[in-house]
Amino acid sequence: MKIISYNLNGIRAAVKKGFLEWLEASEADVVCIQETKAHQEDIPILELKAAGYEYYGLSAKKKGYSGVAILTKRTPDRVVRGMGIEKYDNEGRFIRADFGSLSVVSVYHPSGTSGDERQAFKMQWLDDFRHYVHELQKERPFLVLCGDYNICHRAIDIHDPVRNAKSSGFLPEEREWIDSFIKSGFTDSFRYINKDVPNAYSWWSFRANARANNKGWRIDYCMVSDAFKDRIVDAAIIPSAVHSDHCPISLTIREE
Repeated sequence: MKIISYNLNGIRAAVKKGFLEWLEASEADVVCIQETKAHQEDIPILELKAAGYEYYGLSAKKKGYSGVAILTKRTPDRVVRGMGIEKYDNEGRFIRADFGSLSVVSVYHPSGTSGDERQAFKMQWLDDFRHYVHELQKERPFLVLCGDYNICHRAIDIHDPVRNAKSSGFLPEEREWIDSFIKSGFTDSFRYINKDVPNAYSWWSFRANARANNKGWRIDYCMVSDAFKDRIVDAAIIPSAVHSDHCPISLTIREE
């Protein structure tokens, strides 16, 4: 099964930049989308269907904001929208699709870059997300948690770790969270396959020609339950796709 995760920074804008054609050529079985920035009536459902995908989404209540989705060539056994926590579900941050024993999640972690209030919200989300996922694992032990985590884990994951040491997304407490989350039973699939590969980023600022100069951050992950990490066949970053300020990441797992 080939899974792709992609923060589109607006699905309608991405479609105008050739996303649908790219999607059709991707040969992905499941595509986890973040930041759809669209309500159901604005989603190009027919075009996605023509490309071979069913669409399942959770939009934010606020227009043009956040939103997650799962596109799939296979009809899921079950789709769960949200975590049952209103303040997060209203922002459209979590959706899960079950395929047999495997559960695939598209998640969009909050950013804390707009100020102290949202940074506090982000840190509370991280605690609540970890608790929710650990409870979910008791029922669904085989999880793939794909999405924009808005955190770089290690210095190798960011182009300038020294000058960004006090930036949201690379704060010590955020890095400590993702480190402890991984140690609690998850595998960062990209690093599992590409252990010490440098200059591998999934997001670039629109400012200062950052993408052309590859001054980026690796903040998008496909986290896999340790219970089946030995089924990871491949994991990659796809910087050639330019429909967003992020690029897609991919995970291929062996099916039992």
